This record gives sequence, C-alpha cells and structure tokens, in this order.
Amino acid sequence: MESSDHLRADMIAALIEQGSISSPEVEAAFAAVPREKFAPEAALPAVYSARDVVVTKRDASGRATSSVSAPWLQAEMLESARLYRGAKVLEIGSGGYNAALIAEIVGDEGLVVTVDIDPFVTERARRFLAETGYPRVKVVLGDAEHAAEEHAPEGGFDAILVTVGVWDVPWGHLLAPRGRMVVPLRFSTVSRSFAFARAGGHFIGLDPTVCGFVAMQGAGAHPDQVAVLAEGAVKLTLEEGPALNVAALDQALTADRTELWTGVTVAHGESFDSMNLWIATADERLGMIWRDPARDCGLIEPAMRWYCPALIASDSFAYLAIRELPRADEAEERRWEFGVCGYGRAGAKLAQQLHDHVQLWDRDWREHPGPDFTLHPADVAVPVPPVGRIFRKRHTQLEMTWA
Repeated sequence: MESSDHLRADMIAALIEQGSISSPEVEAAFAAVPREKFAPEAALPAVYSARDVVVTKRDASGRATSSVSAPWLQAEMLESARLYRGAKVLEIGSGGYNAALIAEIVGDEGLVVTVDIDPFVTERARRFLAETGYPRVKVVLGDAEHAAEEHAPEGGFDAILVTVGVWDVPWGHLLAPRGRMVVPLRFSTVSRSFAFARAGGHFIGLDPTVCGFVAMQGAGAHPDQVAVLAEGAVKLTLEEGPALNVAALDQALTADRTELWTGVTVAHGESFDSMNLWIATADERLGMIWRDPARDCGLIEPAMRWYCPALIASDSFAYLAIRELPRADEAEERRWEFGVCGYGRAGAKLAQQLHDHVQLWDRDWREHPGPDFTLHPADVAVPVPPVGRIFRKRHTQLEMTWA
C-alpha cells in the first residue's frame, strides 16, 4: 500500500489541477496536516481521495451525522474565506481536520474556534488536534446557534466557515466589518456554498457551489419534508409547501405517467446548474427526487443521480429526465435531450409546467451568467425583485435576482 505522504501529495496535485487549490497558503496547509489522523477508521486511499467524504458517525437509521468533508470542497471553502496570517476564525461544525488546516494558515498569532453540538465529535476533535500539534485550537461543545457568542474576539471574527448544512445564517453579527462567511446554505432543498461578504447592512453572496454536508442539529435544524416511496427505492424532498401524502405519492409512482420531451439538449460535460436556479426562481414547488439504484428496478429515470429537480404537490410530482439522441456517425457530438415525467392526479399539469420552465430557461437565461444573491436580515423590508425570488428564513432572507 502507498504511504500517507505519497497519497497526500497525489491528492494535492489533483486539487491543484482541478482548480480547488489556487494559493500557496492552502497548498501548504494540505501538505502539513496528516488527514489520516482525523479519520483513523478509514483506509488510506479513501482518506486521500480528492472527491470523497469520510463518514465518522451515523445515527440509528444509518444517516451520517458527522464526517470529514471531501478535500475538494474543503479547499474551495478555504480559498473563498481568504484567510491570512493572524486571522481570527470561527468554524461551525467540528471534526478537527478542517480546523487544523485553518490553524496552519492563520499561524500561532491567529485564533481558531471550532464549535460542535455532539460531544463525540468535540472529544475526537480535541484529542486529534492535540496529537497532531494543534492544541491552540479552541474546541467548544455547544449548539452553534448561540454557543460562539462568548468566544467572539473584540471586533469580531475575520472569517466564519460553516461545515454543516444550514438553512439559515445567524452568525453575521459575529463577523468583522471586512470579514467573510463561507456557508453551505440550503434553499429549495439544495445546499450551495456561498462566500458572504458584508456590504453595508447586508451580505453579497459570491461563488455559489452545489455541495452536500451533514445537516445542522439543535436550534438551527430545519429538516425538509421527505416522502420515501417504493420501500426506499425513490425519495422526494420538498422544503416548504403542503404536507406530502406519502401513500398517494407511492401509489402514483406505479400508475400511468405523463412523458414530455423539451427539445432542449446538452453536451457531455456542459453545465446546466443555472436551470435548477431558474426553476427555483419560477416555482415554489421545486424539490428534488432521489433514486436508489440498488432498489429502483427501473421505476424512474432521473436526469441526474444527485439533486435532480422535481415539482412536487401533496399527491403528485414531475421530475426532469434525459435521453441520449441518435447520431448520424461516430464523429458527431453526443448530445442528450431533457424530458419530463409526471405522476399522480396532477402529474400531467406538473409535467407541462416543468417542461415550460426548462424551455424558458433555454430561451432566455441559459447564456446568462446566473443570478445574484444577497443575504438580508429577517427584519428588513426587501422588495420582491422584478425577476427573482426571496427565500425567507428565521434570522435572514436570501434574495435571488436575475438581471
């Protein structure tokens, strides 16, 4: 088996090649911190896979409740935070490894406070940090909704990095005037990592990147609605809206369906994430559909394995599908066409509406760089943008605007 030093070097090379690491400071931190010391239960190749998460704890249902995040995402979040020597940093969601990377960058003159609600996590983090030479990191056991207050330095933290999936952002008042918050913020059931920079009384959201994290626990938890269908083969998630009738949705899944094809195509490797953002703008019923390939047996054929969009009503749904188009010869570019499949009493109507959203995105917004995001306090009156949407939360409201 290859040594940890060799695997670490390979991981760093991969992260540089794909653009996740772009600064010498972040590169040096990844080179210095032994990732395997923070995930001793995992094999070295898994620990040093550039794109894989290492799960360190699961609940009784098998759901991950703690993990060491994928290196590509950790690197990109560290780069977005723009850390520097002497910076004072708050991490929400512990584990130890990411805090060690931060400590390497900010140095002995900096401050790193890492908070987690789970004593299993904080005990491990404290122990692993001490064993690897980072005892100066302050590990705090508590609910991150409020536990960081007493540990904030005068003038605020220079950076706040959140390494759990959150629905809201209650930490803005702890940030220094020129600081940055890097937050995986969930809206329309999908988390996107933002770098939030203060601009007067609000924050500008930069670099939105689709990502996945263990969900927030405690006072800040805000679970989506979930409908598990066909004994776990298919799952629907919806953030808001009417209560889901799981029995009716389950029955709809095995009944007749509506199938429409949009004429909108995509090439291999071509990004279409702005489509999801447009549908989230246009329709409050946007959720996600998930397929377990080990159980599905061909019940559904979603366009994406992860984060496949669906319009979801209480007893009906429609999701985005895809099919490869025939080619005249092998030299012709391979292309795929988006379609829509609808199920249930209102499935045909939902399918037509999702079909129309895709076509409108293709016609008017596909070549657009994407929407702008602004995070406002919850008590501020924010006009609804001419083309956009406001996601209202407990402490904040996220404004998404297409201009």
